Amino acid sequence: MWTGTVVSIFIAPSAAEPIQSVGQVRVVAGKGLEGDRYFEGRGTWSTHPGSGREVTLIESETLDALVGEGGPHFEPGSHRRNVVTRGVPLNHLVGHDFRIGEVVFRGMRLCEPCEHLEKLNQPGIKMAILHRGGLRADIVQEGTIRVGDAIEAAMASGSA
Repeated sequence: MWTGTVVSIFIAPSAAEPIQSVGQVRVVAGKGLEGDRYFEGRGTWSTHPGSGREVTLIESETLDALVGEGGPHFEPGSHRRNVVTRGVPLNHLVGHDFRIGEVVFRGMRLCEPCEHLEKLNQPGIKMAILHRGGLRADIVQEGTIRVGDAIEAAMASGSA
């Protein structure tokens, strides 16, 4: 069993606008993170319906590994993911429920990098984080998440 931590939380008011770091944010089922582009329907992919669009997560270990590999570097928040985690096996959470503080999420699919992400950063980002670009999740039980919150598997979905 694992227990992880929220390292940082990011939102952006509109598509392609700079990401803002926040210490806490309210999350609403069916909408996402209050103040974020997707909550407001102003994200790049807002017109593309589907699950896994409410919150995105990425492992801090991936960001650290890029530096160690001499690969492309992300400035804080430029990865365009909402929540940076430590100690969480995000790829293993597809199809599983997990808890961040008081909030329950369901991992829906991997958050593979796209051309838009590379355009906003630098060449090579897309390939550098292929299959380790994070997790797309939906909100099952809403509330507030905070930097420093524990992340753990939710008992309702069994072991993750």
